[in-house]
Amino acid sequence: MRKYTQSEAMLARAERTIPLGSQTFSKSRTQYPLGVSPYFITKGKGARVWDVDGNEYIDFISSLCAITLGYNDPDVTEAVRAQIEDGVIFSLPHPVEAEVAELIVEMVPCAEKVRFGKNGSDATSGAIRIARAFTGRDRVAVCGYHGWQDWYIGSTLRNLGVPQATRDLTHSFAFNDAESLQQLMKAHPGEFAAVILEPMNVTPPTADFLHQVQDIARANGAVLVFDETITGFRFANGGAQEYFGVTPDLATFGKGLANGYPVSALAGRADIMKLMEEVFFSFTFGGETLSLAAAKATMEKLKREPVAATLRTQGGKIIDGTRDLIARHGLGDVLSVSGDPTWSFLNMKETARYSMWEIKTLFMQEVMARGILAYGTHNLSYAHGDAEIAALFDTYDQVFAIMADAIANGNLGEKLRCAPLQPLFKVR
Repeated sequence: MRKYTQSEAMLARAERTIPLGSQTFSKSRTQYPLGVSPYFITKGKGARVWDVDGNEYIDFISSLCAITLGYNDPDVTEAVRAQIEDGVIFSLPHPVEAEVAELIVEMVPCAEKVRFGKNGSDATSGAIRIARAFTGRDRVAVCGYHGWQDWYIGSTLRNLGVPQATRDLTHSFAFNDAESLQQLMKAHPGEFAAVILEPMNVTPPTADFLHQVQDIARANGAVLVFDETITGFRFANGGAQEYFGVTPDLATFGKGLANGYPVSALAGRADIMKLMEEVFFSFTFGGETLSLAAAKATMEKLKREPVAATLRTQGGKIIDGTRDLIARHGLGDVLSVSGDPTWSFLNMKETARYSMWEIKTLFMQEVMARGILAYGTHNLSYAHGDAEIAALFDTYDQVFAIMADAIANGNLGEKLRCAPLQPLFKVR
């Protein structure tokens, strides 16, 4: 049985100075059951990571989809190593800023001009600010998860500290339900500055949904923004907009843009983006060269090698194989698989006796004990080969058998070696 002694000691130490012991909510103890989970990783290579106790895992979280090529990808690492010899930040822009912007314009359908931030929240917030400036309007329609800033997070249950006036300007609509967006427009005619959505997350868009959203935004004079923080440079080299054939006015990128280095981008129509000359969107580290060198190396590799196609092929194997295992173990009423092959989800449903959280806790306890770092998603990287997929299936075969037995015999609680996870803020 794996030991997590050092992880738990490090968590106790970190929580003395860091709320939740982590800089990222999705990496904190709220997501990982205490006693059966690692909490700190010390290194990664390819598709594998090692925790502070020395345990090795095949990582199917991939740093929340930030890793598209694999940890410590040699091409990216070499580009960063070369850049660090010249410097990280300067008193004037570095040419790599223009070089990366040119690559984005080349690869992304909507991109005519580009500005950089450090996190996805920077880019989405920038998109909303210039959409408001461009339209002279205030309201925003949202669908999906768009970061921690007030304008979005105020519309969720995690709205503590957000003024009511700000919260009142953001309105949610349902994915694959264009009528729900249309109703917002009718309720507040001429008041929406932007419609922002993730073009896909847990379920794919219906054949006409994205086109309908585009038509509604245009008909009502709102700027259409695709939040491609995850789908960008993952679904296709040009993102979900290329994959689905729908071009927004603006798009935001992060995560896989630089294979895990901290950089994000806002890109789109030149006439809208020109407002960045007036709208204040400025970062001391927006032109930090190591992350931009990583982004350049990442995008060049995406162009040079079949990264996106490989993610899709390998992810398709995972979806098909997982569905077969669910059927084999008779868990069709509890488990299902959805999403895109490059970013798929193992969905868990409650039973008459057990909550989804109890079932998920047992799942996580058992997969991590077998060397798979996962919490119910398959976030693929270029480094996930057939050997890693075979190991995932071997683990799922064992763990699904345990789950089926626990549900059938009503002894799930006896199998848990920890307290179950508690209901959390749901971002999608």
